[in-house]
Amino acid sequence: MPNDGAAADPAATPRPTPPAVPPSGHPALSRHVRMRFDRTRERYVLLGPESVIVLNPTGADILGLCDGQRTVSDVAAELQGRYDRVVDDEVATFLARLVANRCVEIDDGP
Repeated sequence: MPNDGAAADPAATPRPTPPAVPPSGHPALSRHVRMRFDRTRERYVLLGPESVIVLNPTGADILGLCDGQRTVSDVAAELQGRYDRVVDDEVATFLARLVANRCVEIDDGP
């Protein structure tokens, strides 16, 4: 196919699918990542090597429960007690994106 000089549409490029996060997986922050409250932003942030991810309050609550002991299902159940509407799939999708960015690790053990 000849190149007509048109730039590729970045929205048309498929994004990689984040890895699936099993409900029985035990999420925890990766060893090289720390969650801290940033007084300037007045928000929690994830600090990694050469990166900062600003979290919204819900994201900070999710990650605050990711201690490697609770399962993804446990985290979602705990959040359902705090918020009116929590969907297990949304928690898993959020964690899957952080797994893809190497900020969270999932242990499939008991």
